Amino acid sequence: MEIFTCYNSVKGGLEIMKGKTLKLALAFLLSLSLVGCSSNTSDDTQEAEETTTFATRDDVDYVTVDAPETERENGVISADEWAESFPEIYESYMMTSDNNYTTDYLAQDEYLTNIYEGYGFAKDYNSAQGHSYCLDDVNNTERPHALANCLTCKTADYTALVNALGKDAYSMAFDEVSSTVSENVGCYTCHENQAGNEGQLVVTHDYIIEGLGDNMDSIDDAVLSCGQCHIEYYFNPSDKATSIPYSSVETMSPDAILEYYNSIDFADWTQESTGAKLLKAQHPEMETYLGEGSVHASMGLSCADCHMAVETSESGTVYISHNLVSPLDSEAILNTCTQCHGDTDMVAKVEAIQEKITARETEVGTALSELKDKLAEANTSGNYTEEELDAIRDLYRSAQWYFDFDYVENSEGAHNSTLANYCLDTSEDYIEQANALFK
Repeated sequence: MEIFTCYNSVKGGLEIMKGKTLKLALAFLLSLSLVGCSSNTSDDTQEAEETTTFATRDDVDYVTVDAPETERENGVISADEWAESFPEIYESYMMTSDNNYTTDYLAQDEYLTNIYEGYGFAKDYNSAQGHSYCLDDVNNTERPHALANCLTCKTADYTALVNALGKDAYSMAFDEVSSTVSENVGCYTCHENQAGNEGQLVVTHDYIIEGLGDNMDSIDDAVLSCGQCHIEYYFNPSDKATSIPYSSVETMSPDAILEYYNSIDFADWTQESTGAKLLKAQHPEMETYLGEGSVHASMGLSCADCHMAVETSESGTVYISHNLVSPLDSEAILNTCTQCHGDTDMVAKVEAIQEKITARETEVGTALSELKDKLAEANTSGNYTEEELDAIRDLYRSAQWYFDFDYVENSEGAHNSTLANYCLDTSEDYIEQANALFK
């Protein structure tokens, strides 16, 4: 399936395939220039004000080129091979290598090791680096991975392999496949071998096409492009295929996903000390951003609007930066916030939201860890029937799911603080219900 993105539009017009409704706040996007830092100078006769002018998406210079010949056996045209055709975009993409720091979450939040006991994340859980390091991250983690499905969102080469072999590729041995791939998440991931000609995007991951089907049309193109990977997923027990637990925006809420997992009796692992069948959320950015309470999603803004700045090269070329950054680190992106937020200190505003959510995570996570210990003790005490233990285990499973759905979503409440708070409050409620069942 091929789709056109609203943020990589043809200059002077917007092309959307399949008659998709464009849900962008046009007034918002068309009035982004001439706002920014200013300084005042004066002489005896006049005072002049200098302003920084920011380019907008309407100013982007789009280029149509023929795909270069590739020497790679699998046919995936690498980012390096596209560099000559799109030098500014290539250079900005390579800047993702600047994001080379990691946070050790197990050291930062020590309760996680206890919560994840018996699962790989109790051994190693670090923040991801930039897209240039996807293969390094998956190859260097201490979490074991027997199958190649762990490469699903780490390399364009594996995406192409799945598209060539089908679901059989998911059950191949990790070591067999990892030695054959070298391209990180790159041009192919979001553009296939079209490289964004006239702003064209391509959904390259089969589980998105299979899971959402025609409902892809209800999701903004630029959200869906990022959402191919920044989502909740699971490995289907029958064929080990990467799969998504919903079929529409309406069914991608944490409530609906938990109901789905419960209906198929799915668990990522059974925790030996508690006997509980637990779920490990992945990184549900798309589900969170599109979830109930998301102000920016309701306005029609996309991932690209806040993470891919419009830049102007020294030669005057206006292009979409592929250096995916926090909007708090980009003057050009922060400038767009002024259209609704005025002179609000956006860095302080967002950091205040994140600090509040992080504090709640610590509070709820600590309570969840304590619940786990109490359940582990009850599990071996001989004072409970299996039916009584199962009642507590079910509540613990739900509490862990809602906590994890928020914790592993990487915005710390910035994408949708309403949903983040809902997940933490719901987790806390399940913890209280479980604690009430102990003798």
